[in-house]
Amino acid sequence: MSVFRGYDQEQLDALYDTRRMVPDWQTYTDRFEARSAALRARMPDALALAYGPHPRERLDLFLPGGVERPPLQAFFHGGYWRSGEKERYSYIAEAFLDAGAAAAIVEYALVPGVDMDELVRQCRAAVSWLAAAADRLGFDGERIHVSGHSAGGHIVAMLMADGWEGAGIVKSGLGLSGLYELEPIRLTYLNETLGLDPAAAARNSPALLTPAGAAPLLLAVGGDERAEFLRQQQAMEDAWLGEGVPITSSVLPGHNHYTIVELLGDADGELAAAVRRQMGLG
Repeated sequence: MSVFRGYDQEQLDALYDTRRMVPDWQTYTDRFEARSAALRARMPDALALAYGPHPRERLDLFLPGGVERPPLQAFFHGGYWRSGEKERYSYIAEAFLDAGAAAAIVEYALVPGVDMDELVRQCRAAVSWLAAAADRLGFDGERIHVSGHSAGGHIVAMLMADGWEGAGIVKSGLGLSGLYELEPIRLTYLNETLGLDPAAAARNSPALLTPAGAAPLLLAVGGDERAEFLRQQQAMEDAWLGEGVPITSSVLPGHNHYTIVELLGDADGELAAAVRRQMGLG
């Protein structure tokens, strides 16, 4: 029986099961963690800054040496909103520090401890907090840019959507293998944890929302990812291009759901270079 777009339940579940897509996923995450631990050991001064009262409303901030009021790149991790931690992704800061930019790696409370509405609210609060604390922390609060992977790509788009008090803070965004329509997610095995109903899925689907403005958005997905991830990106591009958002969208051949986020931490790679150009760093 068809559940979504002609897929039966087993097919739809498989299309969103990222670990089944990449059986050696642990190899990648182990590498992320080793690189990240090394960076935190070198730069321990601004870790676990609290932007809210929840124990997971925390972020790690990395500042470039000798740069006054650098722009900031804030990264939001994935994990289907139900897992993940900021410490795994510190390595992403390396692609920005040498170019004179600051980087924040943001953590947030996970479902089912909070619902999707609260999770999004926390991430928006993190951006508002960063803007308000910028002078004290040592970066330019008028140049805040955001990036995220998988569920983090969804968060990026929700940060760039209209309808909240900080709308317009974000100057550009990058969504990697993002999830922009939550209705198919609601229909998979993931909803046993997420607990989305149709209304919650709709109001947290950025492809169904109005963008806050015309801040540019980069979208990228791996060519080796499943069809639904490619369709999700296309849906987001189609929706917000029609609203006047400058979008650059790409499918990166030979990359899967894990290698694509590793690319963002490659200071010499084209993906990181594209994000730095978007930040005005050349």
